[in-house]
Amino acid sequence: MAVADRPDNSARISGGEEKKVAVHGAATVRFEHRHGETRLATLYHHDPLRVLMPTPRRGDLPIAVLATTSGGMVGGDRMDIALSVGTGAKALITTQAAEKVYRSTGADCRIDTTLSVEGGAWLEWMPQEAIVFEGSRLRRLTRIDLSGDGRAIAGEMLVFGRAAFGETVTRGLIRDAWEVARDGRLIWADALHLDGDIAETLAHPAGFGGAAACATLLHAAPDAARHLDAVRALAEPLEGARIGATALDGLLVVRILGGEARAVRLAYAALWSGLRNEAAGLPTRLPRLWEV
Repeated sequence: MAVADRPDNSARISGGEEKKVAVHGAATVRFEHRHGETRLATLYHHDPLRVLMPTPRRGDLPIAVLATTSGGMVGGDRMDIALSVGTGAKALITTQAAEKVYRSTGADCRIDTTLSVEGGAWLEWMPQEAIVFEGSRLRRLTRIDLSGDGRAIAGEMLVFGRAAFGETVTRGLIRDAWEVARDGRLIWADALHLDGDIAETLAHPAGFGGAAACATLLHAAPDAARHLDAVRALAEPLEGARIGATALDGLLVVRILGGEARAVRLAYAALWSGLRNEAAGLPTRLPRLWEV
């Protein structure tokens, strides 16, 4: 059922009966360090997920790009994503475009992402934003499993409604959860849960304060805390977004809120590019897809 626009999660069949349309996409990507360099070791994808392997920029990491060919997600759809880097490997994985989560007539759509980072490895998982439409129902879980001194940067961004259409999100379900474990021990768990009539929470000064978008950026590493001051310095000149950063137990957590999605995206990208340079000496430039 791959189509350009999927505004509903039902289809008419003979006799006027409605049949639920749902897809279960999957993608598995693994990089390993072989013969002195990082190489792709495992690649699997199932509709509507596709994995693209563009040529990285000179001096940067091997890159994989996930694309959703269905045009978006509706209630009942599911995506399972497994990303891993073996001992000593380094890679960057992102998405081709923003993910659209359409209105649901009742069923939830689900995105489960697992990142596995082995000793001495580095993984960046920085997907583009998910746009949640009015009445959509999204459950998303991102789990990071690290071994030894494995390091990762990971992020997620949510946009509440289609600003270009004047849409605001007043109802639906948004559950965005994180779990981070090192050597099998859970070191951090967090969940944003908005259900039912969510307009008040998004508007309340003690909640989202009218934000049109939010983002979370994580850096997991044994020495993550030492980059806290650098991240705060990177955040200081950024305009149009409220940014907070803290560090705990081998984890650096950055939160971003903004009245405009563009401001949040720019802050998210700037902090990511600066952090990868600060923590791993990687170029501050981002994949070309982020410049479109």
